[in-house]
Amino acid sequence: MVLDNVRSLNNIGAIFRTSDAFLVNRVMLCGITATPPSPEIHKTALGAEDSVAWEYFPSTMECIEHLKAEGYTICVLEQVKHSVELQDFQPDNAGKYAIVAGHEVHGVDPQVVDASDICLEIPQFGTKHSLNVSVSAGIALWHLFTYLHR
Repeated sequence: MVLDNVRSLNNIGAIFRTSDAFLVNRVMLCGITATPPSPEIHKTALGAEDSVAWEYFPSTMECIEHLKAEGYTICVLEQVKHSVELQDFQPDNAGKYAIVAGHEVHGVDPQVVDASDICLEIPQFGTKHSLNVSVSAGIALWHLFTYLHR
């Protein structure tokens, strides 16, 4: 799980907690994304910041390059022209995947989108066109978990 300049400590904590629930290998904290220890992160993570490994990168692009060198497929959660609807994405059990979630207002940095292997979009049917970043991360993690842990 890669957090691209996520600003809310509550969202960071919630993503740690969800990452623990779905056996995420590690959370990559990038740019302005805060790092543990933090009382505000702990409040929503409920200790998951201690059970899930994490790394910090000054820029998300450095993180993406690092993960690509490790053989990860980079999956950005973003609404872009050629995105794939999440329910249509069928990850390979032998693959390694990194989900990138972006800034609460600005989304994932366009440079990171361009460097990704696939953009995933969660279909929405109401009047709003976005979900909270921690909710989006949770939905995407659940989707990958159901494929990779069968």
